Amino acid sequence: MIQLVPLAVLIPLAGAALALAVPGHRRLQQGITLFALSAVVVLSGALMYLVDAAGILVMEVGGWAAPFGIALVVDRVSALMLTVSSIVLLGVFLFSLGQGLADGDDDTPVSIYYPTYLVLGAGVFNAFIAGDLFNLYVGFEILLVASYVLITLGGTAQRIRAGVTYVIVSLVSSVLFLAAIGLIYGATGTVNMAQLTVRIAELPSEIQLLLNLTLLIAFGIKAAVFPLAFWLPDSYPTAPAPVTAVFAGLLTKVGVYAIIRTQTKLFPDSSVDRLLLVIAGLTLIVGILGAVSQLDIKRLLSFTLISHIGYMIFGIGMANAAGFAATIYYIAHHIIVQTTLFLAVGLVERQGGTTSLSGLGGMMRKAPFIAILFFIPMLNLGGIPPFSGFIGKLGLFTVAADLASPEAYWLIGIGALVSLLTLYALARAWVLAFWRTPAQAGAESKHAKPATTEALVLREREQALFERLQDAPDAQPQAEQKEIPKLMFVATTGMVAVSIALTVLAGPLYAYATRAGETLADPGIVVEQVLGDGDGTGGDSPGGGSGRTTVDEGDSDE
Repeated sequence: MIQLVPLAVLIPLAGAALALAVPGHRRLQQGITLFALSAVVVLSGALMYLVDAAGILVMEVGGWAAPFGIALVVDRVSALMLTVSSIVLLGVFLFSLGQGLADGDDDTPVSIYYPTYLVLGAGVFNAFIAGDLFNLYVGFEILLVASYVLITLGGTAQRIRAGVTYVIVSLVSSVLFLAAIGLIYGATGTVNMAQLTVRIAELPSEIQLLLNLTLLIAFGIKAAVFPLAFWLPDSYPTAPAPVTAVFAGLLTKVGVYAIIRTQTKLFPDSSVDRLLLVIAGLTLIVGILGAVSQLDIKRLLSFTLISHIGYMIFGIGMANAAGFAATIYYIAHHIIVQTTLFLAVGLVERQGGTTSLSGLGGMMRKAPFIAILFFIPMLNLGGIPPFSGFIGKLGLFTVAADLASPEAYWLIGIGALVSLLTLYALARAWVLAFWRTPAQAGAESKHAKPATTEALVLREREQALFERLQDAPDAQPQAEQKEIPKLMFVATTGMVAVSIALTVLAGPLYAYATRAGETLADPGIVVEQVLGDGDGTGGDSPGGGSGRTTVDEGDSDE
């Protein structure tokens, strides 16, 4: 079982190397990528089952026991994140495969796209199973280097400009993270997170606060929390549709995951929990206010992405097992649903030639299936019962009500309001893009004389609405419609089906998240497993590594 752990990283890295070795063979690269991502999906599902049944898996790379060697740790949280992220990477890959078959290699140069995509996946997976801060940093750098390439694919001025902003902000975040690692190592003599659980608790409270805030700022930039999210709305929407979808679904959640790990392992008795609740409220409000003022659907979704990060910080700030459980479930929900929405918008852009609401209209009649593919995740993100978005938010609100603190009550109100505003912004976009007739669309009615007084009033209302909304800074003129290959429909439909599965399987999945939250709330479980009896030794195992498996306290009756 232990030998399965590093395969989550080794499989996509090996796939990237093979794909890079055959740059002129497009079909072979696609086959390698498909096999690698499919293998990780199967592997991740197996790891979910194993850690839930048998306990935490720890792989000591090279046989060097922690804290001296590199420990790869898979618990319920990391196994779930591996599964969800691998499903997203596979779904988006199929979408990009269909787009590439239709458009050629203009947006995704085949010689570098597939290897870079696999390297991105390897970085994400490595971050999820890292057992020490430096390996977590390595995972971040791997995915960030790959993301630098993907965000500038196509080489347009708009993408290069957005890419420069993204690179600079990411470098600042990485420098802060590396500085924090140096400070922590200087203060404790280790970067192993299990050992840091013990040693950081022995430091003076002022030093603990400094280290905690430094890590929070570094991860806050990556997670796009207020006020560190200024870079995201102008960066993600400029990339090709598949890249935007995978960035929106995964990259910010890696930052949230890092916050969960450091807050629960390194600072379980943190003095910044109330600050996290304040940040959560501000992120929720500012993000959704940005969303309701957008005319471009991609930018609208980018602002809802920022806003809904606030729900996750909300759960972390409550700092108890139930709050962690609700957060874990909500992260899994949001990764799937946000990615699905961006894929649906990619279909909208091909069908309508633009993502600006002023140029869209009448798509219900032209493309009813796209309307459905957008409508279902729209309701889910807005928190309409019985979808997973409602279940996740209800879980957070229930935990907050149990806390019965003023901050918790305020956040319940803010969270409910943000959910309504999310639904309003998305429903308005759906009505303007799909429901109104083509004759009512702004792009087609500027020079047309309304046939009736009712049509005149409607046009005036729409023009007044559009004047209050903000279009993308570098909005392009409406392009011609493009053919939508069946594979793009299949990929988007598959992601919609996965989002529905989160609702159908909400019972067992939330129970799984509850057990994961209980483990996070008791960091001693991981400490005991990673460090063993304190001598840093572990049993030998084949393959040059060693590892252990522990049974959580919550598993004793399983």
